[in-house]
Amino acid sequence: MAGTKGTRLAQSLWSMKPKLSRWILLAALAAGLIWSGLLAYIHLTGSASVLDRFETVFLDLKIAAAGERSPPSEVVIVAIDDQTVNGEGQFPLPRNRLAALIDAIEAAGAKAIAIDILLPTTSDDSHDLDLGAALKNFPSVIAAVGSLEEALPLENSVPVVETVMVPAAAVSRFSKTGLANIVTDTGGTPRHIPHLFLTPEGLKPSFSLQAFSLFQGEPHSFAANGVRIGEQLRATDLGWHMPLNYYGPGGTIPTFSAANLMEQGSDPEISLEDKLVVLGVTATAVGDRFSTPFDPVMPGVEIQATGLANLLDHSALIRGPETRSLDGLAAVCITLLGLLAIAYFSLAQASFIYFVLMAVWLLFTAVAFTHGHWLNGALPLAASLPPVAALIFVRQISDRRWARQQQIAQQELARFHAPRLAERIAGDPTFLLHPREQTVAVLFIDLSGYTGLSEQLGPAATRDFLKEFHTVVVNVASANNGVVLDFMGDGAMLGFGIPDPASSDPLNACRCTFQLVEQVHDWLALQSSMSERCRLRVGGHIGQAVLSRLGHEQQQQITATGDCVNVASRLLEVAKHHGALVALSSDLIAAAENISPNSLTVPRRETEGIRGRRQSLSVGLWKSHEVLLSSKRL
Repeated sequence: MAGTKGTRLAQSLWSMKPKLSRWILLAALAAGLIWSGLLAYIHLTGSASVLDRFETVFLDLKIAAAGERSPPSEVVIVAIDDQTVNGEGQFPLPRNRLAALIDAIEAAGAKAIAIDILLPTTSDDSHDLDLGAALKNFPSVIAAVGSLEEALPLENSVPVVETVMVPAAAVSRFSKTGLANIVTDTGGTPRHIPHLFLTPEGLKPSFSLQAFSLFQGEPHSFAANGVRIGEQLRATDLGWHMPLNYYGPGGTIPTFSAANLMEQGSDPEISLEDKLVVLGVTATAVGDRFSTPFDPVMPGVEIQATGLANLLDHSALIRGPETRSLDGLAAVCITLLGLLAIAYFSLAQASFIYFVLMAVWLLFTAVAFTHGHWLNGALPLAASLPPVAALIFVRQISDRRWARQQQIAQQELARFHAPRLAERIAGDPTFLLHPREQTVAVLFIDLSGYTGLSEQLGPAATRDFLKEFHTVVVNVASANNGVVLDFMGDGAMLGFGIPDPASSDPLNACRCTFQLVEQVHDWLALQSSMSERCRLRVGGHIGQAVLSRLGHEQQQQITATGDCVNVASRLLEVAKHHGALVALSSDLIAAAENISPNSLTVPRRETEGIRGRRQSLSVGLWKSHEVLLSSKRL
């Protein structure tokens, strides 16, 4: 059953007619596919682009929404801070003093140490020997720094290093080294730690990877989609870049002053038992600082400690080929769905659909972030917004052109139908596809003496005469909520209650009758001798009639048929027979008086047999001077 409903829905959508030219739609879909596909390709290859800057805004919002996290307890920082520098009276600290600090850290029970301090070769290497001796039996990693070919290396490649500043040989002799370079975004925020570098001496690991491997006591190796430590795999982004996941502002990772260890040798209040200690500089104006989502001036040593902590607790953000492929798929799908929505729905509906698509994706990225997945929010927005906005612009132009065409068509339609009918047909093309029966009031009008007049005037003048006459008829009918259903030379058929009946229809029909006689008389008076030769006659009746479309499938007109219409037409003969201008059925007169009692003065009533009808009919008759009196009362 569900499958059948799904099939029907698909068929319904497939059968929908687009509100744009199919060629425009196909061109828009092709352009949207090319644009979104290009951006998705750039994202998949990891090439740096302007989108990265916008994506960091979304990322920081997600980091802020997730809030601070507790770092793993195994990582601590020992900081050469302002207290330490003031106590030593100089910076950098002499290497024999660094040796004493390392001895104190070892004595405090630390399992390994990662020294985030550059220790290049100096002219005096006597103290280097002391520092080397301190590191001889203590698992340690010392930072090296590479000079990169690119300020921001592409994520799909291993960063290429031109030169490497390595620790002094006497210091590094008993330690491992690792490159401490990090990758920042355009705003200066560290986002990735590359775990592999290509140096003149070959491939070299990162500082944080070396320290983690040393701490775990397991060798590391590189797999296609991450870094393997022993039997454990740590997933990475392209080019073995590890996306950083921050814990909080500076100080979130436990930090101890080196001064407290150096002064007492080992501070019993500082617990370094089985810890991985990251030794670095936080002193004012001498240590490096970086902006992070939590802290505008986080010490560089805490960035490295964050990378180590991410490795320890598996909390580094997950962003790799699969994640990027999902980003690209979302970008293409949202773009195409947004374009299809604009093509098949109203602009308001399409805008809402597009907004919902983007909102759902952004919400999905936020939920995924709580599980450690870094999905891209900027890519689908950048991929979809330009083509969607462009098609909206094209759709607005198309809609305005269509509206103008519809307006012109409605105006032209109104020339062949009464304005109220034309408006109804334009708004509802299915109007009266099926006939319907309802109560209507019908008037027939006729100009007596027209035949002789047309012979005298000739074709051209007769046309002008009829055009003015019809104008008077239409104006009076419209003023009384009536519609002209048909013009028949010097006559016309008027309906009240068409297209929709109203309680005031009988009174409107009677009022229209007397106003027509009066205004046509006044108009004829302006035509010199014509007023003596022509008179207007009106016959009117009310009853049930059938409203329908008559004619061929390709050429139709809307009209009313039935006994009511036939009687109204025959009442013109009754009026002529009695020398009256107006003949209204008693049914129409009674219906009007029910609405407005005593509004009509009927000077004469006759019971007449109607040609073609068995039953006689009571009819009210008015002559010329009597019409004027009734018109004033109405």
